[in-house]
Amino acid sequence: MTPTSTSGTSTKSPTPWLTPDSGPLYANFEPRDLDPQRRAAGIDLTVLVQSMNSADDTVSMLTQAEDYAWIGAVVGWVPLADPAAARAALDRYRRHPKFRGLRHLLHLEADADWILQPAVRASLGLLAEYGLSFDFSAVYPYHLQHVPVIAAALPQLTIIIDHLAGAPIRARAFGTWADQLAEAARYPNVFAKLSGLVTAADHAAWTAADLQPYVDFALGHFGADRLMFGSDWPVCTLAGDYATVYAALNHTLAQRTPAERHAIFGGTAAQVYRLSPPDL
Repeated sequence: MTPTSTSGTSTKSPTPWLTPDSGPLYANFEPRDLDPQRRAAGIDLTVLVQSMNSADDTVSMLTQAEDYAWIGAVVGWVPLADPAAARAALDRYRRHPKFRGLRHLLHLEADADWILQPAVRASLGLLAEYGLSFDFSAVYPYHLQHVPVIAAALPQLTIIIDHLAGAPIRARAFGTWADQLAEAARYPNVFAKLSGLVTAADHAAWTAADLQPYVDFALGHFGADRLMFGSDWPVCTLAGDYATVYAALNHTLAQRTPAERHAIFGGTAAQVYRLSPPDL
């Protein structure tokens, strides 16, 4: 499998969490902006992941995936708190050949335990039933503690922890985050992305050495076969461009075996998102 990354999505629809204060993110980002960057890095496929709890965002991504062969899969959104509506939406979306799973921006919910609601769990059960995955946006520490709960309740559901659950790189800490990530890794249906690391570090002064202990920790608990590279583009531009992020992760993996690097830069994503080599 050739190199693969996961990226944020672009959409023409308004994104509520983006404001003029968002700096370089306050702009339209589209596949044609990503294309030369992923080609320069030698990335053959990317996975678009939702950035809005919105049906419009999902439809936009699926439409983009039809126009670009190098978009290998789409992770969209459905209203998980309404199982009937979730099933209806899933029945529509899974007809699309590149629809692979869901994410919900948990940090936008006022209820810190939103993911544990019975209705939401019922909808997550639909994902397991349909063979779809769930990207777990554990932005805050209290979200990460819910991963083992869901993993144990739904062992057939493939869960992917995004951005290493906001590793406390800037603070150079481990603590509760490390304990909770290690606990999540005990469940074989839980995977994780080596993504969002540069934005968890000091945006202006980070180095690959700052990321190294967290990459090593994740490898020690998940192993390469349950880890995958994610560019987190365009959010990564707050701290570095696509090429810089790709180079930094390569640096942290320089001492790893070819098999481990193969898994992280393509094999794991190919398995989880059921990717096929693109016909470019």
